[in-house]
Amino acid sequence: MKIGLIPVNVGVNSPEAIVGIARKAEAVGLESVWTFEHAVVPADYQSRYPYSADGKMGTQPETPFVDPLIALTLVAANTERLRLGTGVNILPQSNPLTLAKQTASLDFVSGGRFMLGVGIGWLQEEFVAMGVPFEKRGARFDDYVQAMRKIWSGDMVEHQSEHITWSGFKSYPLPTQNPFPVVIGGTKGKAFERVARYGDGWFAPANSVDAVAALMKPLEEACAAEGRDPKTIEISTMWIPPMEGPEVVARYEDLGVDRLIVPVPALGGPDPLQALDRFADEVLAKISS
Repeated sequence: MKIGLIPVNVGVNSPEAIVGIARKAEAVGLESVWTFEHAVVPADYQSRYPYSADGKMGTQPETPFVDPLIALTLVAANTERLRLGTGVNILPQSNPLTLAKQTASLDFVSGGRFMLGVGIGWLQEEFVAMGVPFEKRGARFDDYVQAMRKIWSGDMVEHQSEHITWSGFKSYPLPTQNPFPVVIGGTKGKAFERVARYGDGWFAPANSVDAVAALMKPLEEACAAEGRDPKTIEISTMWIPPMEGPEVVARYEDLGVDRLIVPVPALGGPDPLQALDRFADEVLAKISS
């Protein structure tokens, strides 16, 4: 089982804090570190966060959200093996050409360690601030994924759609990885259909093995509709060790989960570096033994 950590870019008070937790994660044997994305955190919002009971994020407007790609570039420059993932970036509010260039560049400079996690977004107030329509974001998501893959292919790009007009260009460097992994996040709406159709991986925002188990059937149904083997999709999900001990990892494996991503707050204690050492001794050692 691969074990990751999330987020390394939120609530940090210095670049050294990002580097420190990433280096410690690599040193204790974690496989990956991940980020969250919000360009803004509104003081008040009517949009409902779909993954909490009260519909609110667990952050304040003053909470630092270091841009995911910049934070992961910093991590790449200060680690050797750690894989890097966005969990997830909000694709429909991004410029797809800029994002394709940035992500290919990050994979290039990291030596092929980057995984682009993307979702359709839920915070309408953020889209408004970005000057991007909230409506049709699902259709733009689908279009952007297909268009960006053309950029990463290295071929002459031709893509005309309702949302994009690209013709007669290339963009280098290409990602080091081929195929370049796109991880699609979410469980709402057409999320499973998108994972089955476009995803190399699925980021399941669940926090228990029972919750993940309940999500496997709709994923399998979506894959069947696309004529795709679900085993070709790398599955990542959140894991809260204080709620579920190391003994539950085997159940995740039986479900087909490939990666468990631990939220930094779930490590406990005020010092994440000490908490990672404890996690390695008390949890990772039991998983690997």
